[in-house]
Amino acid sequence: MAIKTQPYTVEHVDSVVGGLHGLKAEFENKHLTELFAEDPQRFEKFSVNLEPVVFDFSKHRVNQPVVKNLVQWAQTQDLTSWIKRLFSTEEINYTEQRAAMHWALRLPKQDSQHSKIAAQVHTQLERMYALVEKIHAGQCRGATGEVIQDVVNIGVGGSDLGPLMVSHALSDFKKSTYKPLNVHFVSTIDGSQLSDLLHQLRPETTLFIISSKSFGTIDTLSNAQTVRLWLEKALGQESQILKHHFIGVSTKADKMTEWGIAAENQFLLWDWVGGRYSLWSCIGLPIALTIGVDGFKQLLAGAYAVDLHFQTAPFEQNIPVLMGLLGAWNNNFLDIQTHAVLPYDGRLKYFASYLQQLEMESNGKSIQRNGKKVDWDTCPIIWGEVGPNAQHAFYQLLHQGSQAVSCDFIAPVQRYQAQQFTYVDNAEALVEQHHLALSNCLAQSRLLAFGNQALNQHEVQDLPEYKQYEGNQPNTTILLQELNPYSLGMLIAMYEHKVFVQSVLWNINPFDQWGVEKGKEIANQLLPILNGDRKDISDLDGSTQGLLHILLGKTNG
Repeated sequence: MAIKTQPYTVEHVDSVVGGLHGLKAEFENKHLTELFAEDPQRFEKFSVNLEPVVFDFSKHRVNQPVVKNLVQWAQTQDLTSWIKRLFSTEEINYTEQRAAMHWALRLPKQDSQHSKIAAQVHTQLERMYALVEKIHAGQCRGATGEVIQDVVNIGVGGSDLGPLMVSHALSDFKKSTYKPLNVHFVSTIDGSQLSDLLHQLRPETTLFIISSKSFGTIDTLSNAQTVRLWLEKALGQESQILKHHFIGVSTKADKMTEWGIAAENQFLLWDWVGGRYSLWSCIGLPIALTIGVDGFKQLLAGAYAVDLHFQTAPFEQNIPVLMGLLGAWNNNFLDIQTHAVLPYDGRLKYFASYLQQLEMESNGKSIQRNGKKVDWDTCPIIWGEVGPNAQHAFYQLLHQGSQAVSCDFIAPVQRYQAQQFTYVDNAEALVEQHHLALSNCLAQSRLLAFGNQALNQHEVQDLPEYKQYEGNQPNTTILLQELNPYSLGMLIAMYEHKVFVQSVLWNINPFDQWGVEKGKEIANQLLPILNGDRKDISDLDGSTQGLLHILLGKTNG
């Protein structure tokens, strides 16, 4: 099924793209130092303030004509209409015949435009909130009557990365409970995480969340079966174990029931929620357990604020639109094929990993909606690390390597000054450490952009080549007034909508992930060989045959 997207004539589109190619010829060799010298008001013109977020894109190789032409490109691709289609019930994920309505997960309860959907969402959220309050009050007990003290989320992909990233990022906002509650995450298929964790836990006081949209993901079900056996061996009474030690989150109530999860312990998703967009739903139960019900509501509210901004702000002042346009400008016109995400806050340790899935699983496509091969390079390689660690790892390549890389720097303005830190010893020393992180964030952004011009000019002329810096690496700085549930909700939603903007520019479907499925399918064909249930491997390639012979020799020996 192809989707018609172009309201503009081919000639008009070609004219706009031709204009961008003309600007490419001007800007591919133009240095950021020139752009700042030409316009003292550059920061004011090329930054957007959406309280409590500041989005500074002044260190990108653009000027107002470039931004104007990029906006025209978005208009020729009918981005305005596509945004309206996203915020509707239309099946814009056409290869799976589904809508893409993750935005509905953060609708206010009394939303008038989508009242029926909002009611469905809040029915599940209210059930989740009730469970969270029950656990926090010490009223959730295991099969032996002891209070639950540890919760383990078993999931993979979107059922793991989103909740893990947010729970870690908001660790300062942990909700105090009746007894200390520890939330853990298990995702690896080889059992290594689970083995280490089970040695630390008591079966009597541990609750497991099985998170799987399809409730058929072998990685997740394998881990779930292992913990089920662990509980049965320790506690016996299978029916009581299933009732008191397992929660399920899925679109498949029948599969959860078949596995043995009690109906009152089942939380439902919808097909219109993609896994990597699902942390706002009951997949976010570990988040709510970490930061409490009010914190989770603030996370949703931050994302909703960006949803409104994305739908209403003019493109020139629309942060997700600008993020998408700048990324496409770098990727498609300035030939910058990789993008680094560099948060200067250790709490955002998992943010780059989360964005790798969000962006590359969404836009790592090469077939357009019309069934033809893409005309553009699509998603760049996304990578990154917490900034202070990255400085001692790959910043050498960023500053003096041969590759062009674009970067996002992310930092909170304040830390160790909010109310929850009044108990911290040596708070003043920690504030100074935060200032050290901020100074490094700004310095690295400056050096990447301006190169030698950021150095003491009296020294530059005497420096050998290997101590000089070319600069001109475009980068964005995103400042959050404080890293809290609301601002993190905004930040995540900004990147979600950036992905959608770029999918419209490239005319691809960002909501399916067929490239993920086939490898898992082939693995299921090979598993019987390793288990000894299939002997003939003559239909396989020589490399796989050779490797299987080694593996079978080891496992049988």
